[in-house]
Amino acid sequence: MDLTLWQYQFRIIMLGDSTVGKSSMLKRYTEDEFLECINQTVGVDFYVYFLEVEPGVRVKLQFWDTAGQERFRSVTRSYYRNSVGALLVFDVGNRASFERVREWHAEVCEHVRPHVVLFVLVGHKTDREEAGERVVSREEAERLAAQLGAPYVEASAKTGHNIRVPFELLSSRVYQGLQAGEVQLREGWDGVKSSVPHSQKTTTTKLHNNDSNTPRKRCDC
Repeated sequence: MDLTLWQYQFRIIMLGDSTVGKSSMLKRYTEDEFLECINQTVGVDFYVYFLEVEPGVRVKLQFWDTAGQERFRSVTRSYYRNSVGALLVFDVGNRASFERVREWHAEVCEHVRPHVVLFVLVGHKTDREEAGERVVSREEAERLAAQLGAPYVEASAKTGHNIRVPFELLSSRVYQGLQAGEVQLREGWDGVKSSVPHSQKTTTTKLHNNDSNTPRKRCDC
């Protein structure tokens, strides 16, 4: 893929408590690497990845990896408004991180109006289940996802299991939202950018990870 060519740019923010593995997920997805020890994010880190959401439609994904510590919240909040998608991440072996998902979700909704943010909920570190360390069941996570109007995916950066799914599902949802008019290009908003003249934009949609039963969430909470 020619990395200088892309039709759309999506800005996606990673949200969740400290140590849930947001940086590890991004490292595994963008570089296919896993580090047992990774420095905690201070403020916001930045990643770029190129994805073809359907044949001939290239998207530049900009990921903002936010720090989960409270002392950095004033910094991370400034990035919410210019995001079109968010991965809400919790650790399946850490109930406190799961219980704070609603708080993260509500905070984003409060700061993005009148724009739309699409969500995917991710139960991370599923490798902990084999060690008997899992404390959040799939069933209760799925119930929360349904209440938030978001799909739910379980993954592990350590093993690589399912690690591409949440990123590509969210990218597909954003692209689908563009085609349906749910997500719109707006002057002065950097959540989505397009390099395609309006008359040449793709009007057909055949998405990876397309699921007609997947709930959609407009963040006009």
